[in-house]
Amino acid sequence: MSDVTRLSAAQLAGRLAAGEITSVEATAAHLDRIAEVDGQVNAFLHVSAEEALTTAHDVDARRAAGEELHPLAGVPIAVKDVVVTKGLPTTAGSKILEGWIPPYDATLVERIKAAGLPILGKTNMDEFAMGSSTEHSAFGDTHNPWDLDRIPGGSGGGSAAAVAAYEAPLAIGTDTGGSIRQPGAVTGTVGVKPTYGSVSRYGLIAMASSLDQAGPVTRTVLDSALLHELIGGHDPRDSTSIPEALPSFVDAARQGATGDLTGVRVGVVTELQGEGYQPGVLARFHESLELLEKAGAELVEVSCPHFPYALDAYYLIMPAEASSNLAKFDGMRFGLRVEPTEGPLTAERVMAATRGQGFGDEVKRRIILGTYALSAGYYDAYYGSAQKVRTLIQRDFAAAFAQADVLVSPTAPTTAFKLGEKLDDPLAMYLNDVATIPANLAGVPGISVPNGLAEPADGGAPLPVGFQILAPAKADDRLYRVGAALEHLLEAQWGAPLLSSAPELQAPELARRTTA
Repeated sequence: MSDVTRLSAAQLAGRLAAGEITSVEATAAHLDRIAEVDGQVNAFLHVSAEEALTTAHDVDARRAAGEELHPLAGVPIAVKDVVVTKGLPTTAGSKILEGWIPPYDATLVERIKAAGLPILGKTNMDEFAMGSSTEHSAFGDTHNPWDLDRIPGGSGGGSAAAVAAYEAPLAIGTDTGGSIRQPGAVTGTVGVKPTYGSVSRYGLIAMASSLDQAGPVTRTVLDSALLHELIGGHDPRDSTSIPEALPSFVDAARQGATGDLTGVRVGVVTELQGEGYQPGVLARFHESLELLEKAGAELVEVSCPHFPYALDAYYLIMPAEASSNLAKFDGMRFGLRVEPTEGPLTAERVMAATRGQGFGDEVKRRIILGTYALSAGYYDAYYGSAQKVRTLIQRDFAAAFAQADVLVSPTAPTTAFKLGEKLDDPLAMYLNDVATIPANLAGVPGISVPNGLAEPADGGAPLPVGFQILAPAKADDRLYRVGAALEHLLEAQWGAPLLSSAPELQAPELARRTTA
């Protein structure tokens, strides 16, 4: 593997600025890495080599001319395929959008392009972001680089796997119920869900508009801070966009990297641990708490009594919003169009045929559930009641943040499970997001930081687990301070980043891949 691909985004940016390497060389190294290992990982649905190298050439020329550039200019990035990209395919992992080329860029893509980051390609995902394992993609499963027979999390498993496999130093994910943080936990990467409204949703293919949020996927907390500052900020094209200026996430990360958390109150959420969490996950969690306490943090036990109802509320609110958002995919305007083989050619029959063939089983399941929850006679009993629970969860957060500066929990209750293990049990799959969903319902920011390895429940080599930190809305800088401190303390203990202990992906690794 090229040494270039092992660099963090911040390290690579430093070398680019110093003239030690060009963006063309860095981009080519990552494209070579994709060619070498993505046949095993399947992190990418589309690789945009020509476009990426064109951007890299442009950045190198501007840098040579003495132009002042963005700190991340020239650093390659991957983008989840639910984010629209002008001139590049955008499928949302669905057959119904296969071959669609958007005529415009999402706001965050505009900002990435304006800053001069070469876009390596679009990453795999559960169809329309519906899933926790990236097994619901219409274009094949993504595999966890730590063990190719296991899931990389979801729905953004492609972005997390690309970063974990050193195919990209940075990636964009989206998080509706944990789709950035849970993949981060099981792949040993850093994943951030920003405050709702702090990163524009313009150009994101919506699943649940009140829950969706784009954010960074990286290998270090500082890299996430750098990317978050780039893509964040007000966007008048997004009616939910927060108009206020963002605090400096980079400064917070650098402050945290000193390892000093004196005066920081860390709330340990009683309801987000215990039954259902693997012993190794809990062991790493409590070891991390001890490190934070030694760094000067004050640990406070907090109770959020309505968190156990978050999963139930989420799986009414999210499908209800998804059933409305996905109504536009009807075979009439763009994407797949399937005409009935028999009978009259009517709009209704074309819509039915297109949606029947274009959507996968999980998407159909959620559309049916959401439509039922919104139907006459059931709206108040289901959707209305779920929104009341959402309010109670928001009140739990307000009470907890009155006692603590940040809240913490394990990110996911288990390590990565085997591909296919939970496909036939939707409820077991949904439980993967039990610790991450409350943040989406309340709109607060969260980060997952790799905090060690744990033995899987089914045996085998140890796998990554994650430590989740939550902060009040618009206080994302707290995530970066505490997350960077934990990262610093752990790496001092380990002597190297967690990902350095991941098994190397090479041609012989294909023999280990037993799941089709």
